[in-house]
Amino acid sequence: MSLVQTYNEYFEVSPKNGLSQFQTMVAYLGGSTFQTVLDNPVTAYRQLVQQYAKDAAGKAVDPKVATAEATAVFKANPAAAALSGLVPRIIGVGFKRVPKFGILLGLSFFLGEDGNISATAAFGASVLSAPFINPIRMIEKQQRAFFKTTGAEKPIMEIIRESARQNFVPLFRGTIPLMGHSCASALLGLAGQPKLQKYIKGELSQHGVGNFTSGLLASAAVTPIYVGITNPLSRLEVIMQTSKIDGKAIGVIEACKEVANDSKQFGLRGVFRGQGLGIAKGILSLTAFHQGRIWLMDAFKDHNISNGSYTPKDVGSA
Repeated sequence: MSLVQTYNEYFEVSPKNGLSQFQTMVAYLGGSTFQTVLDNPVTAYRQLVQQYAKDAAGKAVDPKVATAEATAVFKANPAAAALSGLVPRIIGVGFKRVPKFGILLGLSFFLGEDGNISATAAFGASVLSAPFINPIRMIEKQQRAFFKTTGAEKPIMEIIRESARQNFVPLFRGTIPLMGHSCASALLGLAGQPKLQKYIKGELSQHGVGNFTSGLLASAAVTPIYVGITNPLSRLEVIMQTSKIDGKAIGVIEACKEVANDSKQFGLRGVFRGQGLGIAKGILSLTAFHQGRIWLMDAFKDHNISNGSYTPKDVGSA
């Protein structure tokens, strides 16, 4: 197959689902942007709750104390705290999501899935996209890492300059736990939630349940499992990515030891700091992402029908 044929196929509307691969990709990116803007305040607050697990002396503190400190930061600078990290996250929709969704949809296409994301495609995309995603997540976390002492975001260019002095190696801190986090996100969020939403909508169709309500119920069902798996991994990322760039790097083993010590002092509360926030964020994020994606896919499909690029099967057989 020539490059020209491949290029043309990318923009060709599929007779099976009424969308081109390009339109599907745009819908995924649009849904991700919608999700990113809506869930950023919860994301920022959750990081601070996890980050403040230790005091200035490096001693683990009670989860209630960490929550109080995070709340104090938000009260002191509500707008700045809520919007912190949003710029790299928005930029990350391109730098993070294009590789992830590109690999995901590419694998799905070659596996002949026609829009139904399988566990195989989700797993492959999560592992292969991690090196592209990690630097953005590192910058995002570094931006709000020193709020308690400075009261302001750390500038992106300052983070990049500090990383450049070490050949940008610090930007890849936390890649290993991210692979696990991304895998769970892809399997449960991208592959599992749409299947569960379709099932719930089918079961409750007689009660007039639409896409938004069924999506919200599906997200609420999937999220506790997702957060239970990813919350400890998220803790490892925060520990590894919020230490000073020009200081000693914290590796996976050392980060695991910190979480283990936390659990010895505070039990499961120490392991699952930010769990409740994670569930709230997960429900909001998954619902926002899939609803935004569905709205865009429906809009593209209606456009393709109106210009004659696609004819639904039920219309053609009428």
